[in-house]
Amino acid sequence: MKLTQAQKKFLRGRGHRLKPAITVADAGVSESLLKEFESTIDHHELIKVRFRASDRAHRDLLIEELCARGAAGMVARIGNIALLYRRNDKNPRIVLPDT
Repeated sequence: MKLTQAQKKFLRGRGHRLKPAITVADAGVSESLLKEFESTIDHHELIKVRFRASDRAHRDLLIEELCARGAAGMVARIGNIALLYRRNDKNPRIVLPDT
């Protein structure tokens, strides 16, 4: 998912007040976690995910895997928390700026 810098800035502003909805531990992206992610991101479109990984490289791999398997885009990452976005085509809740 490709987002412009203006869209990322808009989403970061919307996501600032959010609390992490899902936690990914060292076990990684399991099928049950992916189902939970799917239902949560379908409902909210923009969510924070906490990653409890032992090191930065492993955390980055987990973020990439979740984004790839969940067809989501990473808006921002600060420490152990990533802000992820995926548009719900059936019932969109967030209208992104064009530029």
